[in-house]
Amino acid sequence: MARVTIDSGPVPDTLRWAVRLLRGEAVALALLAAWLIWADLTATKTDLVSALFVTAFAFAGAAALWALGAALVRRRAGARAPAMVLQLMLLPVGWFMISGGLGWLGVPLMVLGVGVCALLLSPPTTRALGFH
Repeated sequence: MARVTIDSGPVPDTLRWAVRLLRGEAVALALLAAWLIWADLTATKTDLVSALFVTAFAFAGAAALWALGAALVRRRAGARAPAMVLQLMLLPVGWFMISGGLGWLGVPLMVLGVGVCALLLSPPTTRALGFH
């Protein structure tokens, strides 16, 4: 029996940009985690368990964002919902940054979260992931 392959066509720009932004977030979070390691090692007084937990959480988040981007570029429909959940988590983070006087960082984070969700929900992305 011959194997049949279906040409799924090129990856739409909306999905490509969503993946780029997810991977950009992953790189930024990995850089933050690397800075946290430096901060952990050079701190004069710290709660080591909490410091390691926060650092590990940052690395895990970076790995999750990168993996979700990779799954989406391979058109794995199941990766869309977890990616959107991570993006929606940027809304309360951004809100608390705005409330704390860091609006210059909070507003772009909120816009990024909503923007990636919009890209993931756009009709071309929806079709590419097999949702009809």
